[in-house]
Amino acid sequence: MDAIKPGWFSEINDLWPGVSLSLEVVKILHRERSQYQDVMVLDTKSHGRALILDGIIQCTENDEFSYQEMIAFLPLCSHPNPKTVLIVGGGDGGVAREVAKHPQVEKIVQVEIDPKVLEVSKKYLSYMGVGLDHPKVTLNVGDGFQFLKQHTGEFDIIITDSSDPVGPAECLFQESYFNLMKSALKPGGIVCSQAGTAWANLDHVTQTLQHCKALFPVASYGVVSVPTYPTGQIGFVLGGLSTETNFKEPKKVFSNSELDQMNMKYYDHDVHRAAFILPRFITKALNKALDKK
Repeated sequence: MDAIKPGWFSEINDLWPGVSLSLEVVKILHRERSQYQDVMVLDTKSHGRALILDGIIQCTENDEFSYQEMIAFLPLCSHPNPKTVLIVGGGDGGVAREVAKHPQVEKIVQVEIDPKVLEVSKKYLSYMGVGLDHPKVTLNVGDGFQFLKQHTGEFDIIITDSSDPVGPAECLFQESYFNLMKSALKPGGIVCSQAGTAWANLDHVTQTLQHCKALFPVASYGVVSVPTYPTGQIGFVLGGLSTETNFKEPKKVFSNSELDQMNMKYYDHDVHRAAFILPRFITKALNKALDKK
């Protein structure tokens, strides 16, 4: 089925059967098949510019900040001193843009497998692509899986900003990947990975959390509201090597003036805490999954 209808883009995927979000399109700015996936950039009527990979919305100009801020600052503010950060994926540059805002972060290494995503993001999505050129960032084009195998004990935080578990991102949701991340962390390190929405893929969420908890003494699942993602919500699995890690209570709290200076639109310490307050059906499913380990 062709996802492009006259004047509209519709996201149709078996990951959320029977559900589709549609955006009215002003113009197709870019469309091609890269070595790894279909890459498209749209100018939409109500959500600004949007990045689409393999027919799935990755981000829109209107609401991308909520996802980028939360995947970055939930782990950053759960660590006492996050100096070195690895970003796996995140080729649009949004996560790098946010991580670079944290005053304790000194070094950001990013690994993106698809150079075409980097190229189109810098050209068409400069509001995110600016993060790729930040002086704290060292950018590598390659396979994050292989990169982790070559770097042990180097990072305080590892953030995996992947697309959904199909195509080149599928391996980033397996226990073997969490094991590689664990080996690349410094003592007390933290990982944070995109983990899907419990409303449409609860089995996937619980399985990803199980993989994390099998290797990290502290593991949790937090959520963020993103209107243009399936069900309007997405979550992150976080794992900590230190038993003193408490994801539900931030170690670093920014004042309102600091948040304004950092141009934060979604994240603050109250939103941080609220991210881990989940509906009962999600909590029960996650607790049941963890009890199996």
